Amino acid sequence: MGSPEDSTGHHDPAAPAPALPTPVTRAGREGLEAILAKPAAAVVGLDFDGTLAPIVADPEQARAHPGAVPALAALAPKVAAVAVVTGRPAGVAVRNGGFAGVPGLEHLVVLGHYGTERWDAVSATVSAPAPHPGVAAVRAELPGFLDRIGAWQGTWIEEKGRALAVHTRRADDPQAAFEALRGPLTDLAARHGLIVEPGRMVLELRPPGMDKGVALTEYLRETGAESVLYAGDDLGDLPAFAAVEKLRSDGVPGLLVCSGNDEVAELRERADLVVDGAAGVVALLSALAAQLG
Repeated sequence: MGSPEDSTGHHDPAAPAPALPTPVTRAGREGLEAILAKPAAAVVGLDFDGTLAPIVADPEQARAHPGAVPALAALAPKVAAVAVVTGRPAGVAVRNGGFAGVPGLEHLVVLGHYGTERWDAVSATVSAPAPHPGVAAVRAELPGFLDRIGAWQGTWIEEKGRALAVHTRRADDPQAAFEALRGPLTDLAARHGLIVEPGRMVLELRPPGMDKGVALTEYLRETGAESVLYAGDDLGDLPAFAAVEKLRSDGVPGLLVCSGNDEVAELRERADLVVDGAAGVVALLSALAAQLG
């Protein structure tokens, strides 16, 4: 699914809006119908990396797709709320997304570190509990630990404040490095009261007790949402998918969108709708905004 863009890659507001696609499942069609019928009671939940921002080799260079903020600004005033649910620190997602101070995004919420942190556009501040002590312990131990186990050349550590991530995408064999490190890093995390969250060629060591499913469910309860759209692309989005599936079984319609990739087959298989990466997500959001008038 493409998006009308000018020669610089930016969304062209004068171009015709893309057609709203039809979900392949009955539950997805019911979710979309509920959102269209009563948008003021709908919440749109979105992952950041791989969903609103294309995946890049260096996460520090990840930025929202050029059309993402215009699409969100067009859609957000027409629904109950938009929540960006990400494993990144909330402030980093806000900066890399360009979400602060944008007209139309006054009620955007960013649930960072899987919901541990929260940034509200209204206050432009981040709220969060005290950091887990295990993160500091792992931070001190991790470089030497990787050296001792003979970590693959090309792996590197990303500092995420309330978590740490070991990336293998730059290794000669990223998948083999990922598999070789998963067990040892899981053991290291457990010794310090943390868990390992696997992703697309990344293993994140973080505190337990919160995931995207918990964060999304709590936010939907807070807002009194009567329907939900959630879009994601990675293993960390599976709990959010499960949360929407649970809500659907309880009578709350929902639409699950996979920002298309071939690395996470389970997410793709459970989605009601698969779109073509961040550009496809932007096109979907733009089409939804246009359909709501």
